[in-house]
Amino acid sequence: MPPVKICLDIGVAQLKKYGEELCGDSVEIVRSQQADLVVVSDGLGSGVKANILSRLTTKTAATMLRQGAEIGEVIDTVARTLPIDKTINAAYSTFSILQIEKNGQLYLVEYDNPAVFIGNRNKMFTPRREERLIAGKKIYEYSFDVDDQDWLVLTSDGVINAGLNGRMNVNWNWERIGSFIEDSYAEDKSARDWAAEIAGLCNTLYGGKPGDDVTVAVVKVRHPLYLTILIGPPQRKEDDRPVVRKLMEAPGAKVVCGGTTGEIVSRILGRKVFIDLSSVVEGVPPVGMLPGIDLVTEGAVTLVQTLEHLKLNTDLKQLKDAPDGAGRLAALLKKADRIHFMVGQAKNEALDCHDVPAIYAYKHHVIKDMIKTLREQGKNITEEYF
Repeated sequence: MPPVKICLDIGVAQLKKYGEELCGDSVEIVRSQQADLVVVSDGLGSGVKANILSRLTTKTAATMLRQGAEIGEVIDTVARTLPIDKTINAAYSTFSILQIEKNGQLYLVEYDNPAVFIGNRNKMFTPRREERLIAGKKIYEYSFDVDDQDWLVLTSDGVINAGLNGRMNVNWNWERIGSFIEDSYAEDKSARDWAAEIAGLCNTLYGGKPGDDVTVAVVKVRHPLYLTILIGPPQRKEDDRPVVRKLMEAPGAKVVCGGTTGEIVSRILGRKVFIDLSSVVEGVPPVGMLPGIDLVTEGAVTLVQTLEHLKLNTDLKQLKDAPDGAGRLAALLKKADRIHFMVGQAKNEALDCHDVPAIYAYKHHVIKDMIKTLREQGKNITEEYF
């Protein structure tokens, strides 16, 4: 497996042509341990027929790559599969295929789609682009390495056409779009929000009645964010010190869940835990402050409420402002790309009481459910039990 140098934040926004039931563009995103893939296709025309043609393109490309086909083979198959409309001498479906490996190596191919926008922070740049023929069709290829704060914006031609037939008569072209993208860049803006902002401007230029299908796929590159979370004391007391040492040596943010676990970490580090009075919220135990640890929370109650945030997919902007432990923990989990769970398996005698709600008594089931939910949301999760 290649070393993980970068990770991707991918967001998509689409507008369907005014009066149509379906968008004629399609996007397929495939994530794996080796590489992430984004396929954008624009079906000829609009509506149901265009949707079917574009979905055929994205599904074919994504399925072949998922099954291990080489990118050249995929392009050849898709290019040969797509017929040409002889009336207008245009393909029934156009496509862009983007593949970025975990070591930062990028490959992008475009067939009749608008040229990609590529930049770093708030400045666009133009990497080398090569032209060649595959199955008699002219394609453009890019191959280079990406790194932290690089980004790509892939679009369908509905973005380029915005404003031509709308209420706003503006000189909207590829260069103007690029300028808007540069100006609207923000490091803390999610790919989804950025894509929605670009598509929203297109909708305005169309006067709220898009004259063509619009697709914006934003890919933001950054270094992976790591999080290690220690939950519960180890079964054996002699493991306390090596477990805490492992936590402190882990990269990225560090979280400790559970009152007893917090006391162990505090004792071994020789640092006192202080209660954060600003975190007092009804129904959620307050959090602690411990130098060297990003977040110290209570155990079962906080974990249950954190899991609820994750399952409801509470917006990160809302969670960032949350004063309580559950909101803060959910925000850290949603921001992180690679999360390591260190789970102590010592028995908690307090949970033997009959008046403790069943869901709190089964803390480990909550942890398993949390891990499963995070994996479904695309997080890279590892587990370790003590």
